[in-house]
Amino acid sequence: MEEPMVYMKLMEVRGEKILAVCDEELLDAKLIDSEMGIVFHVNRRFYGGELVPVSYAIMKAREATILNLVGEKIVEAAIREGLVHPEAVMRIAGVPHAQTVKMPL
Repeated sequence: MEEPMVYMKLMEVRGEKILAVCDEELLDAKLIDSEMGIVFHVNRRFYGGELVPVSYAIMKAREATILNLVGEKIVEAAIREGLVHPEAVMRIAGVPHAQTVKMPL
């Protein structure tokens, strides 16, 4: 079975490593959740870096200080790897979205 692919973009801003990842099929999608009053655009400029296997994105996520993840594949992998707590995931129009920040010790 072929590994799922995700779009991943790594940015460095003021000493922070920000990793934005979305499932391949979600790039440029507009998630409209009328119940929550949210319109979420999975913007190509923010998420549209390189297309990589989920395992590579998870490896990079371990090095990042801020994560922004959208989609079943990447969020489930991040939960499995202990990078995201399941209760920290919100769903926008049924699609999982998680953000994390690593605080210095």
